[in-house]
Amino acid sequence: MYAKLTTKQYVFQYITPVLLWMGLIFWFSHQPATDSSVLSGGITNMVFDVMKKLGMVDHISVDVLHHIIRKCAHFTIYFILGVLVDRAVSMKVYTPKNPKRLIIAIAICILYASSDELHQLFIAGRGSQIKDVILDSLGAGVGVMLHLKRTMIT
Repeated sequence: MYAKLTTKQYVFQYITPVLLWMGLIFWFSHQPATDSSVLSGGITNMVFDVMKKLGMVDHISVDVLHHIIRKCAHFTIYFILGVLVDRAVSMKVYTPKNPKRLIIAIAICILYASSDELHQLFIAGRGSQIKDVILDSLGAGVGVMLHLKRTMIT
């Protein structure tokens, strides 16, 4: 698992997926509030329809479900970033038990989450919220920790 890679191999296999995922996050964040709402609203309506068919909508409104789906999206997209970043960092640090690995991976994700929220200040109808940075960081932290645990077992 920790074979020596050339720089090209490392960049292609480990850095490129991180950068592509960060690009996807940037793209989502760069959407004006109306476009973002349409996307998450469509997903919310699909979920709500399924819940309605299953008889599960007695105690939840579409607005509450929409909020939950948006926050779950924050957590999930940064969970995946955490896994990808830890995967890249672990190959550079070359040992799964090095504590620097954990600190570096989580710091990269927190810095990106912070810059993402700052970026949203400049997008029409969007804003920046510290609670989103916290939620993003939690998602990334869980992703890093689960990837760390997986690499320590294998």
